[in-house]
Amino acid sequence: MEKMSRIFLKHITNSIILGIAAVFIFGTSCKRPGDIQEAILNDPGSFFYIDFSDFPEDKKPLPIGVFDSGTGGLAVLNDIVEYEHFVDGDGERVFENESFIYLADMANMPYGSYALEDNTEMLQEHIIKNVQFLLDRKYYRNPADTEYMTDKSPVKAIVIACNTATAYGQDLIEEFLEKAGMDIIVKGVIDAATTAAVSYMEPDEDGSIAVMATDGTVRSYAYVESILEKKEELGRHGDIDIFQQAAIGIAEAVDENSDFLDRRAATPREGYMGPSETKEGVLKIDMSIWDRYHFDMEDGAILYEGEPGNPHNIQLNSVENYVAFHVVSLMEQIINSEDVNPLNSIVLGCTHYPYVDDVFVDVLEKLRNYQEDGEYIYRPYMEEEIRLVNPAVKVASQLYERLGERELLFGNNYLDSEFYIAVPNHLNPNVELREDGSFTYEYKYGRTAGEIQEYVKRVPFNRGAIPDDILERLEIQTPSVYKMMVKFNRYNPKTQYLEDDFRIVPLR
Repeated sequence: MEKMSRIFLKHITNSIILGIAAVFIFGTSCKRPGDIQEAILNDPGSFFYIDFSDFPEDKKPLPIGVFDSGTGGLAVLNDIVEYEHFVDGDGERVFENESFIYLADMANMPYGSYALEDNTEMLQEHIIKNVQFLLDRKYYRNPADTEYMTDKSPVKAIVIACNTATAYGQDLIEEFLEKAGMDIIVKGVIDAATTAAVSYMEPDEDGSIAVMATDGTVRSYAYVESILEKKEELGRHGDIDIFQQAAIGIAEAVDENSDFLDRRAATPREGYMGPSETKEGVLKIDMSIWDRYHFDMEDGAILYEGEPGNPHNIQLNSVENYVAFHVVSLMEQIINSEDVNPLNSIVLGCTHYPYVDDVFVDVLEKLRNYQEDGEYIYRPYMEEEIRLVNPAVKVASQLYERLGERELLFGNNYLDSEFYIAVPNHLNPNVELREDGSFTYEYKYGRTAGEIQEYVKRVPFNRGAIPDDILERLEIQTPSVYKMMVKFNRYNPKTQYLEDDFRIVPLR
């Protein structure tokens, strides 16, 4: 008799317990919750209104839209551009014949925290606004402008390059497009990731699949539901255990969000939101297993008081230490569960994680070899090869198939792509900002959905909005996308106003 899949969600259960000028500047204000769709579809006086009757009939030449809460989705875009479709053993980079429009909603990131703050309605409003931007023609040249431009192209397909946005928004997006009468392809990352993870299992193989994702994605249970669906769909009859780890802080550290990482800090600081030994729930550093974390204590990677051998008031301050904390936390879930199968694969359920997959590999190897009193603590619970599942390649293959079915392929050139970032709208008197110009945490996650206004402005990528160290990472890890970004920033008419200091150029 086929065993039922067991789902270990103790970690997640704990986390759950736990005037006219102004209208001109920041858009029409509507006090009806959830009315962003109404504004887009039926309110010509709203900034967000789109006249879909004027949408291009010939979609083939249009670009493909991609959005994420930050720069993590650029890794997805890079994998799409570099995807090779093989025919008779010969591979071809088919997406080099397509152009893209990428949006990073960095003003409102990280998306995973909206569920943590019980404000997923606001998250869903952001998601629909991202779709509105991709389908519309409006953007601002720079944040100080009061007049928007209208020479951006709409898109023919949308890739949700964000796990949290896929979990909370894919169905919503598809329902919205149906209301708008728009036949637009929508691809998310969750279905692609779970298809790959379950496919790695033999038909009768027992094992465990782990999902590392943002808190919001984990709380949605979207991965759990999708894994169980794929298990049935792909005919896997073994006993599959599913674990989830809300990896709060990894994506934020990759994007150098100051709530989680500050390279300038030398001592523990106010406003830190990451793990510590004093926090409860998902972010508590367990001092009883301190040695298992293998934290890097050098060069400000951890901020603490006291001596290295007896630290307190601990704050993580490097991507590597965030990964170590959460991988150990995941393995502790597994070893403390009864009758558990060895870990077979880890789904990298956030687009930022593949940037640091080498760090995951290093941490897993350390844990595999870690001993206490001559005994391996984690090895009995780990397959010899633990696969790290990056959904982007599967997204690319599914997108290629869907575009081909509708005869929408080969409409452009990938070097003609465009890149935009969402920044706080400082001209909106309602926004609450820090000294550095970003939204305060309380304002970002405490806003009420339905108060339809321009909280942010979408402007072209530039070096003033993206730190150089992130650009350096992108140049190394997403070379095709970086090449696309440089061309857009240096030669596209939409960016010719930029001064040289703000242009993205090859850094090496």
